[in-house]
Amino acid sequence: MTVLITGATDGLGRALAGALAADRAKVVAHGRADADLASLDEVRTFARRIEREHERLDVLVNNAGIGTAGPREESRDGYELRFAVNYLAGFLLTRMLLPLLVRSAPARVVNVSSAGQAPIDFDDVMLERSYSGVQAYCQSKLAQVMFTFDLAEELREAGVTVNCLHPATYMPTKMVRAAGTSPVSSLEEGVAATRRLVDSPELDGVTGRYFDGLDESRAHPQAYDPDARRALREVSDRLTEQRRRP
Repeated sequence: MTVLITGATDGLGRALAGALAADRAKVVAHGRADADLASLDEVRTFARRIEREHERLDVLVNNAGIGTAGPREESRDGYELRFAVNYLAGFLLTRMLLPLLVRSAPARVVNVSSAGQAPIDFDDVMLERSYSGVQAYCQSKLAQVMFTFDLAEELREAGVTVNCLHPATYMPTKMVRAAGTSPVSSLEEGVAATRRLVDSPELDGVTGRYFDGLDESRAHPQAYDPDARRALREVSDRLTEQRRRP
């Protein structure tokens, strides 16, 4: 089994990569040195490299992200940084790797989201009028969930499942420490919940679901709004210059 994990040099990603590698999975561990997710050009280059160097990809785990702390910043493409790194980069990487995932089917996409979700204002996606780090983070995490549901429908007949989760609450990671928050859950809890979506046989064929830890749960109501998901899809395609298949 070949698994690509973004943000695998620290925290949950690193622990998950270690656990999978210990069980003889072939782990492709992404870090900023491989591709800075604040640059969509670097994401494109990284995706092409993965396709070139790997004959198959059984699981893609979109885990990389940045938290709530800090002022409003922009990516190299001029987009609000948390929306760009936490959501757009994974959106683009996944879409570029879809042919490889489909060829490798049965395959899985796992999006590491959060229970912290906030609705997207499509008149101010980049939060230029009013900025809050919490809003920026939470809307980027809801965008991941909305993308999960959309992609699951698109790939329902392709043998690729797409699920997302809130792995655990305030694990002892750099992101949590930077926000000045005390850990609540252990890293091991987050790894167990995420790994279940990666390789548990009980989830064979299960797709389009949001999990809170080990339990299936309900995401923010906007995730189930087809008009909002269509709006996000259009924004995402435009910002990443994706062209849909006819």
